[in-house]
Amino acid sequence: MVSTIPPGRFTGRFNRGISVVLPAYNEEAVIRQTVIEVIQKLTPLVADFEIIVVNDGSKDKTRQVVEYLAWNFPQVRLINHPVNRGYGSALVTGFTNTRKELVFFMDSDGQFDIADLALLLPHIHDHDAVLGYRIHRQDRWMRTLNAWGWKCLIRVFFGVKVRDVDCAFKLFRADFFYRYPLETTGAMINTEIMYKWARAGYSYTEVGVRHLPRTAGSATGAKLSVILRALREMFIYAEKWSQA
Repeated sequence: MVSTIPPGRFTGRFNRGISVVLPAYNEEAVIRQTVIEVIQKLTPLVADFEIIVVNDGSKDKTRQVVEYLAWNFPQVRLINHPVNRGYGSALVTGFTNTRKELVFFMDSDGQFDIADLALLLPHIHDHDAVLGYRIHRQDRWMRTLNAWGWKCLIRVFFGVKVRDVDCAFKLFRADFFYRYPLETTGAMINTEIMYKWARAGYSYTEVGVRHLPRTAGSATGAKLSVILRALREMFIYAEKWSQA
């Protein structure tokens, strides 16, 4: 079940526990600022939260930066993949290591403002998930075009009709990720989540959030290898899940 809710910002102190999952791959330039902002902005908003940074085999100093943060801030936990396993694998590692009732994930690249979580919180009482969609997406035209084509494909193959399926700003009930194991390891992960979410009968709603220009680091989502991996997974799992 899905609905679209007009925007409204949560005020006060949110009392349900939230695990914040931040997948990170070669984000040395921005990861410290991202984690510090999460701590600063969530502290007055959420009474009980943790931050799980999943370092997906970064080749830069992402691991060392987060190790320092974890040493100084008790809310921060670091989980390392020895080698790069893919965006989907990083998210699954984070989701299956949560300790709170709710799980929220956001990319570590600084293109979202964690303060916009306050737009999602009012609706989690009535829905099992609240999905952000990017208002005025701040990406190059080629990446935006790729995203449009991908959305069309997954609607045809999986019937997933989320407005912005790959938006990395989503809030879920954490129990789902322990009850329904995820299989994809790359860019298919958001499609898999929403496909299985809907089939399991969980509800969700969608809320617009800000999308900011990237100020450092480089995006990997538009790489040919990433696109080909996603297409390969799409064909494999479309056939597999249709037989389930």
